Amino acid sequence: MKIPSDAKRVFKGVIFDVYQWQQKMFDGRYATFEMLKRPPTIEVIATRGNKILLSHQSQPNKSDFYSLFGGRGEEGEEALATAKRELLEESGLQSEDWELLKVYEPMHKIDWRIYMFVARNCINTAQQKLDAGEKIEIVECTFEQFIKIVGSEKYWGNELVLDILRMKQNLPDLERFKQKLFLNKDGMTQ
Repeated sequence: MKIPSDAKRVFKGVIFDVYQWQQKMFDGRYATFEMLKRPPTIEVIATRGNKILLSHQSQPNKSDFYSLFGGRGEEGEEALATAKRELLEESGLQSEDWELLKVYEPMHKIDWRIYMFVARNCINTAQQKLDAGEKIEIVECTFEQFIKIVGSEKYWGNELVLDILRMKQNLPDLERFKQKLFLNKDGMTQ
């Protein structure tokens, strides 16, 4: 759900803004509705050859965890530009082969999108430039190891977990997902 154009911002936070508006109910009365809005999140499945590169990280407010590379979009920044910036900052990796895999809208009461990209054939081009609240180790794994990590309690990112769980119910879907991650620019699996 999108925030209506007549909604008023009643609070501006560092990440979340709160909007309210009057909503007509089924009985004709009005009630105050409220939603949060936040910048988009970007996640990148980085590949090199037939391996997937993951982030194993520590942050001051949570236990160590595995995740995809990514982060929060900046004001006016396009999703792909955010993906490229975050991948380079968190891993020192770059790619010339990007594809948007999916856009999630995980919460009904939050105007928020999560863009998931694959960055194929990543190469090291720089040193990591981590935020003060990040410690990130790059972990290289096979597709099978990736599936195990995503299914573990140490993985952060519910949307991909749910997708993988659904794909495991129909193994041809999981195989198509695997092939999509490792396509080269000619559309052939590496």
